[in-house]
Amino acid sequence: MTVTGTATGTFAPKPGRAPLGRMIAAQTALETRMLLRHGEQLLLTVMIPALLLTLFSTVDVVDTGDGSAVDFLAPGVLALAVMSTAFTGQAISTGFERRYGVLKRLGVSPLPRWALMTAKTGSVLVTEVLQIVLLTVVALTLGWTPHGNPAAVVLLLVLGTAAFSGLGLLMAGTLRAEATLAAANLVFLLLLVGGGVIVPLDKFPPGSQAVLQLLPISALSDGLRDVLQQGAGIPWGDLGVLAGWAALGLGAAARFFRWE
Repeated sequence: MTVTGTATGTFAPKPGRAPLGRMIAAQTALETRMLLRHGEQLLLTVMIPALLLTLFSTVDVVDTGDGSAVDFLAPGVLALAVMSTAFTGQAISTGFERRYGVLKRLGVSPLPRWALMTAKTGSVLVTEVLQIVLLTVVALTLGWTPHGNPAAVVLLLVLGTAAFSGLGLLMAGTLRAEATLAAANLVFLLLLVGGGVIVPLDKFPPGSQAVLQLLPISALSDGLRDVLQQGAGIPWGDLGVLAGWAALGLGAAARFFRWE
């Protein structure tokens, strides 16, 4: 058989990496799917805050002061949800990815290292949106009546996420995975008890209140409570504490994070 023409290819190869924005979006989606498929992380980030909110709003166990218990508890539980995802969950997952060499392999891929951390942060934000929607529905069902400026709430949540994310990455990038697992869960429990989430800070000894107020979970829960319960404006003091922790945590993570 005689070929009497020249075949023209339909596809023209164009080797090269995908646009940076597309790579970050794809990695963010992957990180989010991995997080949502992890049963233990879902228990920590979704079920525990929802159960705490329901239990302490319906059973008179803790004196939350004047007013409805759910009005006091809902802002604190929202702060707890941010901490559980941005700090505890991220520290544990990133720590084990580092141990198993996943971060090392991703670090030499076309995706820059800073873009990988951006994708992880994006995954945290997506998960937090789902948490906040769920917890808000639960709180409204229990009779919560939020007040205040939504912009102030968003600002508090963003700075709180930055603060806890930096601390979580710092822990994951400097400690062994097993130590990160133990330390992250211990810190979660300690801040749950002493961070003004369930128990008001004025129930603690006067000498310790000034120290506890400087914790990121205390600043976030108090700031959210001032806005959502009291209808206050911008809580600059709490925002300042969160900004300080964010700068400290993210700066230290960038400086000391080890990929191997």
